[in-house]
Amino acid sequence: MSDALRLGWEDFKAVPSHAIILCVIYPVLGLVLFRLVLGYSVLPLLFPLAAGFTLIGPFAALGLYELSRRRERGEEAAAWDAMHVLRAPSFGAMLELGTLLLVLFITWIAAADAIYIATFGHAPAASIPDFATRVLTTPEGWWLIIVGCGVGFLFAIVALCVSVVSFPLMLDRHTTAIDAIRTSLRAVMKSPFAMAMWGLIVAALLVIGSLPLFVGLAVVLPVLGHATWHLYRKVVEPDPNPPQERPRPPKGHRYAAD
Repeated sequence: MSDALRLGWEDFKAVPSHAIILCVIYPVLGLVLFRLVLGYSVLPLLFPLAAGFTLIGPFAALGLYELSRRRERGEEAAAWDAMHVLRAPSFGAMLELGTLLLVLFITWIAAADAIYIATFGHAPAASIPDFATRVLTTPEGWWLIIVGCGVGFLFAIVALCVSVVSFPLMLDRHTTAIDAIRTSLRAVMKSPFAMAMWGLIVAALLVIGSLPLFVGLAVVLPVLGHATWHLYRKVVEPDPNPPQERPRPPKGHRYAAD
């Protein structure tokens, strides 16, 4: 785990601007959510939204896997090179699994909202201190925390099992979504403790990155995305017959017409 994180950090240092460009939507989303929270309408969902990044993060990091793969091969890793993932033969399969994770994310948010309403009803918090008092100093608030974390843990387990190495595998070997999910499940069953530790590390770093108005995600998400590629390399044995790709045309050369 530490080696994968170290390599992910090295990838991030090598192409920091590219990684931040790919993940800028998350800090922007965080600022938008903060503005909405000023009206206290979505305050109860702020933590579930932050925690929910663990569910859709593997799909959002597709471009980061591509950058790590290119660096691993000794190829140029420029900003727009991350967009090559859109032309990957298995991009359709990636969309299928990404849609599944999105549905999982939406279901989690709905479940978190239902748990909050079941605990405190539909009455909104009068202020942020009022919300904090409700959640942290009342028996109902502690019940909310325990049940919410328990339900969220179940969602996180599902996401981890189906996607821990699925997207890097589809990018690397052009497999179907079903085959990628099966490989992820086998990896989790083979090393359950190591995979559980990885899931806890991801969850902890995402929560930490979300605390300063989500801005920390601009660093946390790229590092985790790159690290996931290196985790895949350590978990899945190399393919003895890797799929052949068409060579890319050289850049910077223009030829005059005869």
